Amino acid sequence: MIVTVTLNPALDITYTVPELRTGTTHRPQVIAQAGGKGVNVARTLHALGRETVAVLPLGGFDGEAVRAELETAGVPHLAIPISGATRRTVTVVETESPHGLATGFNEAGPELTAEEWAEIRAAVASLLETATLDTASVLVLSGKLPRGLADDAYTGLITLAAGLGVPTILDTEGAALLAGLAAHPAIVKPNAHELLDATGLDDPARAAAELLKLGAGAVVSSDGPAGLTALTPDGAWTARPPRIDGGNPTGAGDATVAALAVGLADGTPWPETLADAAALSAATVLTDRAGVFDADAYRRFRSAIVARPRDAHPHDAHPHDTRPHDAHPQSPRPRS
Repeated sequence: MIVTVTLNPALDITYTVPELRTGTTHRPQVIAQAGGKGVNVARTLHALGRETVAVLPLGGFDGEAVRAELETAGVPHLAIPISGATRRTVTVVETESPHGLATGFNEAGPELTAEEWAEIRAAVASLLETATLDTASVLVLSGKLPRGLADDAYTGLITLAAGLGVPTILDTEGAALLAGLAAHPAIVKPNAHELLDATGLDDPARAAAELLKLGAGAVVSSDGPAGLTALTPDGAWTARPPRIDGGNPTGAGDATVAALAVGLADGTPWPETLADAAALSAATVLTDRAGVFDADAYRRFRSAIVARPRDAHPHDAHPHDTRPHDAHPQSPRPRS
């Protein structure tokens, strides 16, 4: 089972227009669905036929809308009731833009109380204890932390999972990303901007190596059309997606995380995992919403994409790692 945690979920509303023009009235096509990065990951995993459950706190009118949409879509989930109101995010996609422009408006979301946070932790622990009966268990932690939680909130969940023998993928940014490294997540997945912002460095390759030094088992960074790069103690690889004109890039990173979770659960070698992630991400760009991918395009892209080695020496950047190494992202049970 792959458990995803979304601590600041949203009711995602996508407006599709030919072109966004300020100061005028638009009549968009509208899609509303449950959102948040971990929810998108779970939706993608469900579409892939993987056993998954999304854990998320929900409250207020929009929280009920999120719950109802997940039930309608058949995405397994565990909702934790909270007193605050679930936020909304609005994305405006321009269909006539040659570069697939998407403009986002993301509300801050509610503040979690100490009691609500304790209930979320207990729910995750219960699910992971059940998941340890499954040899393909992974915990996915995605998105920014909500108000009310300390920067090390994810760190505690990673430690909790490690104690049960479950590896974690961490997809967040800033202080929460840096704090989470202390618990040694199996994979972290920042984009190029988040890499530089977290480390203060001006070179993505050096920044990824720094995150490896600080405790990440592997670093997978995304850079839009330039593709994905995985830096691990065993080597580095890059996979480039096909060129796509237009489309909706919202949720492409979450599709990447879904593919990484599958590779981590199955013990798939890194080149195959990275190529799969690039293909699934590109197939998601072709759709009109996050968490949904074009299945035919996914198969075409996967047969065409090859992950290639990069000239890197990650062992020099990971001196504290004395574990035996193999060609896999990491086995379903962590080795540290």
